[in-house]
Amino acid sequence: MNTNDLFIFKALTRKQIHCYNDQGYLNVGKTLTPAGLKMMLAQAMESWEAEKEAFDPNNTWLQNSLLVDIHKRSEIVREFYFRGPVVDKMVQLIGPNIKGVTSQLTFKMRGNTKSFGWHQDNGYGELDPYNTITVLTALEDVDEENGCLRIIPESHKKGQIDVSHIMNAESKARQVSIDLEVDESKAIPVEMKAGETLIFHCWMLHQSRGNFSKVRDRRILFLRYADADAVEVYNQRRPRLGKLLKGSSRFPEVVEYEASL
Repeated sequence: MNTNDLFIFKALTRKQIHCYNDQGYLNVGKTLTPAGLKMMLAQAMESWEAEKEAFDPNNTWLQNSLLVDIHKRSEIVREFYFRGPVVDKMVQLIGPNIKGVTSQLTFKMRGNTKSFGWHQDNGYGELDPYNTITVLTALEDVDEENGCLRIIPESHKKGQIDVSHIMNAESKARQVSIDLEVDESKAIPVEMKAGETLIFHCWMLHQSRGNFSKVRDRRILFLRYADADAVEVYNQRRPRLGKLLKGSSRFPEVVEYEASL
């Protein structure tokens, strides 16, 4: 696979780094070429259709909207996740030691008009140190009609919000989603063009409304990167497993995890 024909490699500028640190999010621009976008969308849909049926309002948000570990199903996603144009950007923002900790498809297919509540990604899986970054790559144009992300700029500066009263064992078993109360007047939509990548801090408050388009889906590749020594606060501070992508880790489990991929 010739990744130079599929991916767009470009380092962050000092202005972009400042913007990310100040606002908590950044559209880094196109990271997929037209050929890369076409291949990724095709492989993503092949994986999705092998396991998912049409939107069912009686299903949970997990059943309707998520397909986890997509890097194990798609060659181009695996290359993008492990060796693509985002990895060096993570070094610029997090530090020299980087691991990948999540890969999934986050889809809102046409007909799915359900909203997803306000939350921090670290609320669903609290990692320490608190510099984990979420990476969203749009596989088609995403706007308010088909359910783009909505964020509150600078909300990452308020730190980790305690959601233990929501994310207890019973609620996890019922796949309950977090829905925090926020000042909606400060929220802005973040529209994206196909092939663009958005990054945001693990404390960023964000949500999405439903897909109200009659003809368009909303298909996004969701990745998360963390410091190679990041631990799971919710799990007795055990190391979060994920493939080591840059540098080193003090945890043998991380060094050895998916080392052959």
